[in-house]
This record gives sequence, C-alpha cells and structure tokens, in this order.
Amino acid sequence: MIDIERRSKEGYMRTITRSVTRVATAAAIATAALAVTTGTAAADEWPVQQPNSPIYVFEAHDFLTPSDLDYWNPLVDRSRLTSPFGNSTRIVCTGFHGVTTSCFQADADGNPHQLKALPMNFPNFTGYVAPGGGVKHWVYPGFVPGS
Repeated sequence: MIDIERRSKEGYMRTITRSVTRVATAAAIATAALAVTTGTAAADEWPVQQPNSPIYVFEAHDFLTPSDLDYWNPLVDRSRLTSPFGNSTRIVCTGFHGVTTSCFQADADGNPHQLKALPMNFPNFTGYVAPGGGVKHWVYPGFVPGS
C-alpha cells in the first residue's frame, strides 16, 4: 500500500515538472521572439529634405546640455538636450516656419534615433506660450525613464 502511494506521488511530481518545463520553454520562446521584433521596429531614419516642401531639414549644434550652466537657468530661453551623447554626435532636426518640429540624434554607432520633445522646455518657464510652443527640451529615447 505504501509503495503504491509513493509511486503515485512520484508520477504526480513528474507531471508537474513536465508542465513547468513546458511553460518555461514557451515563455523563453515568446521572449526571444519579442526581442527580435523589438530591435527591428525601433529603427529610425534620418530625415531627408523633400523638394518643394515647406518642412526644412537642418543640422543642429547649439543645444544646452546638463554640463552647461545655462541649462539649469530657468530664464535662458534656448533649446535643451538631455542625452548620453550631449552635442558630440550628429543631430538633425526638421522645422516648419521657424518652429522645430522633430529632432534625431546619432548613437555611438551613427544610427539615428528620434528625440522626444518634453511638453515644456523644463527647467525654463518662459517662451512656451510662443507660436509653436517656443524652444523645446529634447530627450534621447530611454535615457530618462518614460521617454
């Protein structure tokens, strides 16, 4: 009688072990598939000037970065950049009638990534009511949590 109980417990444990192994394998495959598709979906391209378009493309060089004292001055009304690369890599922006509408920055390998514009040029508190929102604070994607 004891031998039968032990065998049924061993069989039960084997069934649980197989089930856990199958679930873990399925989770690993799903994670790998997600990782592969995430890398290709995140690729950005440099903006290109289109003929006869009012949207213009330009290289930008004059962002305030955290290493600049004026970055922290709320009265300085210039564009800010929070990025692991600062101004050291290529930055290309697009604009429409004097308002910068989007910016892209190269990573260490030269691949472009679209910067995220904060709703306000924080820590600056002047100029955001200007047409087009005034100058902006741009953040490298993923550098600040939530960006």
